[in-house]
Amino acid sequence: MSNISRLHEIVQLKELARKGGGQDRIDGQHNKGRLTARERIELLLDEGSFEEFDILKTHRCTNFGMENSKIYSDGVITGYGTIDNRQVFIFSQDFTVFGGSLSLAYAEKICKIMDMAYKVGAPVIGLNDSGGARIQEGVDSLAGYADIFLKNVMYSGVIPQISAVLGPCAGGAVYSPAITDFIVMSRGSHMFVTGPKVVKTVTNEDVTEEVLGGTTVHASKSGTVHFTTDDEQEALALIRKLVSYIPQNNMGTVPVVSCKDPIDREDEILDGIIPDSPSVPYDMLDIIHSVVDEGEFLEIQRYFAPNIVCGFARMNGKSVGIVANQPRYLAGVLDINSSRKAARFVRFCDSFNIPILTFVDVPGFLPGTVQEHGGIILHGAKLLYAFAEATVPKVTVITRKAYGGAYDVMSSKHLRGDVNFAWPTAEIAVMGAEGAVEILYKKELSKSTGSDDKKRYEEEYRDTFANPLVAAERGYIDDIIRPARTRFRVIKSLEMLVTKSDSNPAKKHGNIPL
Repeated sequence: MSNISRLHEIVQLKELARKGGGQDRIDGQHNKGRLTARERIELLLDEGSFEEFDILKTHRCTNFGMENSKIYSDGVITGYGTIDNRQVFIFSQDFTVFGGSLSLAYAEKICKIMDMAYKVGAPVIGLNDSGGARIQEGVDSLAGYADIFLKNVMYSGVIPQISAVLGPCAGGAVYSPAITDFIVMSRGSHMFVTGPKVVKTVTNEDVTEEVLGGTTVHASKSGTVHFTTDDEQEALALIRKLVSYIPQNNMGTVPVVSCKDPIDREDEILDGIIPDSPSVPYDMLDIIHSVVDEGEFLEIQRYFAPNIVCGFARMNGKSVGIVANQPRYLAGVLDINSSRKAARFVRFCDSFNIPILTFVDVPGFLPGTVQEHGGIILHGAKLLYAFAEATVPKVTVITRKAYGGAYDVMSSKHLRGDVNFAWPTAEIAVMGAEGAVEILYKKELSKSTGSDDKKRYEEEYRDTFANPLVAAERGYIDDIIRPARTRFRVIKSLEMLVTKSDSNPAKKHGNIPL
């Protein structure tokens, strides 16, 4: 065969591979309201930037007649391209080919691009739409999953890993996304270890796919996913936005964009945003939107543990990670879910050199048997551990309450907070005035016949202990600032900390209380 003939044959085979499982299955995908694997890549990456690997790879299975059923690309499309001219690696599972089921060859393709992403130091993005393991391959399919899991673990904290769940994701397939840094899930997709039929057999529960592992469940109850979207197009656009905040790798610096928002912009609304009564809530998001560039904030896990807010923003064009108590929900108290939500986010930021800005208004840890029996001690310690371990620049602003151990945990000076500010409305104390007075003045109150004495004691306690001046006198607060000047003071602090160098003792790894 001549070179021209061979080249023509290769071109035809590649064209065949690009059709996946054929037009009927492509139509079936579209009829379900889903895009094909290649359409997803085209939407996610910059136009014309995708370069494909292993388009002609096929499985090697000879069981159950599989030797007579081979489709080029074998159910997953892999390669690299750019998002806003920044290089990324990608794999996109093709449900039109064997239901997107994973074979050993399929796993090898994914592992290859993960290895390449690690070598060149670029993010890897996985678009998941798979029926699970390819049963015909038996243990080879299981081995393929484990090979991918190992790559996920080895490259965790080295290159950013982002997963999108755009269809079914079940059984062993769920663990790779779970190890990655962020999961985006589109409505109508599902994610569970065991499906409804198995659940019915084992527990006799009748449950739908949506109730078992739909977007609402994982966004609000399990906390497994970080973002949910109404459709795939929105999911892919969100990934592009997410990538814009994240460095290429753990040795890189945060992305910088042009900023027209003046660093000395003041918002006088902040001067009066804290209610006079310590029991009246306000929305911490109002403060965040006021302080960050152009008011833009990308919140993660919005519907899970809403008593704490986490997400990305920019300060003078540079990415920052924000952690903030949310007084609108449970008064901003720390509990099991909020502690692990924030701890994981802090550790991500620290892994990829993203400065952390913390807003504090926390009355303490949530009391009760449910929390204690559920392990609030261990889960609360995760957040403490994460802030203490982090060596990136850390700026903290206490807006109102900072009580008890929760004050320590929320990026205090004692956990290596670099710059710690307080607003004049800050209350920093072992506990709130009401509870403290009942302990400190128990004898006096037992003899009192009215409530005026208690109110007087509470005011004395606030003046003596629960105000920022006491902490500032000891150097635990670097300055008490005017709220309207928060943006300027934070940006100047972050600029000062650009060259910060901090380290932890040499060790294999710490033993975070998982």
